[in-house]
Amino acid sequence: MNHSILMATLLLAPFVGFLINGLRYKKHSANLAGIIATSAVVVSFIAAILLVVELVAMPPAARHIHVSFFEWIAVGSLKINAGFAVDAISAIMILVITGVGSLIHLFSIGYMHHDAGAAKYFAYLNLFLFNMLILVLGDSLPVMFVGWEGVGLCSYLLIGFWFTDDQKAAAGMKAFVTNRVGDAAFLLGMFILFLSFGTLTFSDINQLVPADPTYAWLNPITLGTLFLFIGATGKSAQIPLYVWLPDAMAGPTPVSALIHAATMVTAGVYMIVRLNSLFLAAPNTMMIIAIIGGLTAVFAATIGMTQFDIKKVLAYSTVSQLGYMFLACGVGAFGAAMFHLMTHAFFKALMFLGSGSVIHAMHEEQDIRKMGGLRKYMPITHLTFFAGWVAIIGIPPFAGFFSKDEILMFSFHSPLGHKALWALGAVGATLTAFYMTRLMALTFWGKSRVPKDVHPHESPTTMTIPLIVLGILSVVGGWIGIPHAIGELLPGHPANFLEQWFHHSIKPIPGWTPIDHTTEFALMGVSVLLAIC
Repeated sequence: MNHSILMATLLLAPFVGFLINGLRYKKHSANLAGIIATSAVVVSFIAAILLVVELVAMPPAARHIHVSFFEWIAVGSLKINAGFAVDAISAIMILVITGVGSLIHLFSIGYMHHDAGAAKYFAYLNLFLFNMLILVLGDSLPVMFVGWEGVGLCSYLLIGFWFTDDQKAAAGMKAFVTNRVGDAAFLLGMFILFLSFGTLTFSDINQLVPADPTYAWLNPITLGTLFLFIGATGKSAQIPLYVWLPDAMAGPTPVSALIHAATMVTAGVYMIVRLNSLFLAAPNTMMIIAIIGGLTAVFAATIGMTQFDIKKVLAYSTVSQLGYMFLACGVGAFGAAMFHLMTHAFFKALMFLGSGSVIHAMHEEQDIRKMGGLRKYMPITHLTFFAGWVAIIGIPPFAGFFSKDEILMFSFHSPLGHKALWALGAVGATLTAFYMTRLMALTFWGKSRVPKDVHPHESPTTMTIPLIVLGILSVVGGWIGIPHAIGELLPGHPANFLEQWFHHSIKPIPGWTPIDHTTEFALMGVSVLLAIC
């Protein structure tokens, strides 16, 4: 099929859903609004699959589909087209955004069934996905920035959806203002890069990056990447701009799953991976990214250990897991960052939706001290949440084990890494295992502490089907990135698929030498042992 048609369908299907539900925002039929919105995202998902299938059929070195719809900006030497591109990096993103997004839309039909503003809610969800697709498909920084600002607006609308509650309205405003701080830095980074390279198109920037890295702090490349990274800390909730994300749990729970697990908060990671050649040319920026990522992973985990709100535990867990992705980027392991981004989308979206199922069953109660013993009332929710739990704490062979251990391995062995960064990652992994087990035990196991006037029950089918699908992905999602050390022990198992997939899109780490299998297995053993303890 024509690439322009597929690209337009991928982008515009959610926007059409937004227009339809937006025009009927006063209607009270949650089912019809949900069907319209979910169908729009499913159409987008099908278009994404077709584009990726065409991409796979191309020779590895030529995997790139580019569509330019019209000239957008032409001012002096600045020429920007409304151009969109699918390659190995954005292909992963569009499948996650539309695939996980369609499951979250389906879950929302049951979750928002009794809400009078359901049509408006689904319109906002569709608009969010439209902007997220612009962000990841844009072929230049200005086009990306349109989506970047668009998801910021939609997060404000969705976090403060129940704006008649002052606390929820304030949470939406906090997210909006905090993100504007990061976005101002993003703009400054763009300006510096344009002055340096005379272009803002990703392909041109990556070609013009000097071969030798620059170690000067005041070099334009270092300054430009530092400002872009500050923008990433806002969108992806890293120290010090992480403060908005825990409060963002004020929005409906499916919003938390979509924005704060699978899509928007990963935008900063995606931006750095997209400009991987540029960031590798600025080792000082890479060092700061790795340190901030490692510290955030541990810092957020310590806060998560003390929370009693089921969504707040998951919120700080998200901040911590994003820290791992930035740690991977900082040591040059861009492929590992994208791998963890993907597996995290599966198990964290699952756990947020699972928490929504629990809250729905507990009549809006979110305090895990008032739960306990829910597994006998909610067997499907418990089983799927269990799959997410073993995935996030890194128990083999579940998804989180492979992506997390790849990050720890690169932190230990990369020329851009350091043993101290590996130690931060290992401590963070241990704390993750502790607070997630605490959440699991207090919510589903042990003696029931449910108030007598509350009668827990399993959620409807529209809510349990997405849980089951995401539960399966949390089990098998990491198998496409099985490391060589393990793959060689499995007869007939192909080499690390993701490594081959990203080979021509991600620049190798300067000075990298393969790690010996004995050390790799030892690192895995330490990680798993800490989690089990």
